[in-house]
Amino acid sequence: MPETDPFRTRDHVANFDSIVEEMVSRSAATRAALEMVADVRYGEGQGETLDLFLPPRPAAGMPVHIFIHGGYWRMFSKDDYSYVARTVTEAGAIAVIVDYALMPTVTMRTIVEQILRMRAWTESNIKQFGGDPRLTSVSGHSAGAHLAAFLFRRDAALPQIRSAFLLGGIYDLKPLQTSFLRKEIEITDDDVVAFSPISFTYDPSPKITIVVGDRETAPFHQQAEAFTALLVEQRLQAAKIALPESDHMSSVRDLGLPGTAASRLLLQTISKS
Repeated sequence: MPETDPFRTRDHVANFDSIVEEMVSRSAATRAALEMVADVRYGEGQGETLDLFLPPRPAAGMPVHIFIHGGYWRMFSKDDYSYVARTVTEAGAIAVIVDYALMPTVTMRTIVEQILRMRAWTESNIKQFGGDPRLTSVSGHSAGAHLAAFLFRRDAALPQIRSAFLLGGIYDLKPLQTSFLRKEIEITDDDVVAFSPISFTYDPSPKITIVVGDRETAPFHQQAEAFTALLVEQRLQAAKIALPESDHMSSVRDLGLPGTAASRLLLQTISKS
């Protein structure tokens, strides 16, 4: 019997489909319940839109929290993750739920460039919605955690973020070249060099929380450990946390559920901004 691919999430999360269904349902309910500005363009390219969700009691100078979804850069959309905005807005912050184009229609380089454009747009435009760009934090799940890491690189030529919460992330692309994804997204050797966060130099000022579910497969734990060690070596305030009784999908689902360990960490990230 062939060995199970540790990166094929569906093989390791028995209730994968039901969790996704719950996320989609709760996202639709969130869009119906919260004040939002939908499908704001941050660029002219494919998929370059975001949704803004406003707190129940908007005020001037609100914190801003950016969330970047996962799906191995090839599936899901911002509409599947609107539910994260409930936790963000309850903290009194503006939620920025981000979309981007998907592989294999576009390359990894294109997606990274889109995320950098999104950050520049947010910095320049969030004030008109009541946000304070100086109080910006970011979170991302899986591929979204990978993309979020680009927002606090030292050489990113972007405004600083105050804090980041990276959940179930991929920080070294090399192992994906031999995973089930090799034919779907075709990560090249050049991509590994250019777009693996494990090889970057970072801005030392943000507070970074690296999180992985304790039921994740070994590579996710290994990558979280290695990335945390890199950040600490570069003198960032970084810590790795294992979420109890959580896997790759239950952990991200819990971002929108009050009282869960994941939602508490998200609230802490926003408060640090």
